[in-house]
Amino acid sequence: MRQPGGRVRVAVLISGAGSNMAALIDAGQAADAPYEVVLVLSNDPEAGGLAVARAKGVATAAVDHRPFGKDRAAHEAAIQSELETAGTEVVALAGYMRLLTPFLVGAWEGRMLNIHPSLLPKYPGLDTHARALTAGDAEAGCTVHLVTEGVDEGPILDQQAVPIVPGDTPATLAQRVLNAEHTLYPRALADFCRARIRSL
Repeated sequence: MRQPGGRVRVAVLISGAGSNMAALIDAGQAADAPYEVVLVLSNDPEAGGLAVARAKGVATAAVDHRPFGKDRAAHEAAIQSELETAGTEVVALAGYMRLLTPFLVGAWEGRMLNIHPSLLPKYPGLDTHARALTAGDAEAGCTVHLVTEGVDEGPILDQQAVPIVPGDTPATLAQRVLNAEHTLYPRALADFCRARIRSL
């Protein structure tokens, strides 16, 4: 476990390519970072982000959800075991495409972060960019928040706005928001971990 004054041990959960995960790893490897990514875990053994994490020197694990069928609790118990083995202190969701049960959310209450591609509380859930364009919004953006049992309802930690420009499509807007996420998420996680270090 982390020594006094050491870095907060973070595990990142992914389901796909893991571009936000890569940004978190890179920021955590800076000399003055308050956290380090000690584990990248996916529910998909074929997730491209696992190879990216290994290439960056980070331990990985895959807990395939398919053998568990509809037993989400058993799948999450296996995930929890991996998190505990890695000495995880904070969990960051980065494109993790599984709905969490109260078991895992409760186990990490106040210590699990997520990034969402809208300026919450606007547009929780899916299709955020299309919804922002349809509404005629002047800006979109992304939000880092703590995870609670409600979908995208947890306390907001930080946000970054992205202007909507004439001619934007959901795809072009999504790419600019994703670029903003790569800046916002490492900053928000670092701020959260610095506060955690001070409070311990």
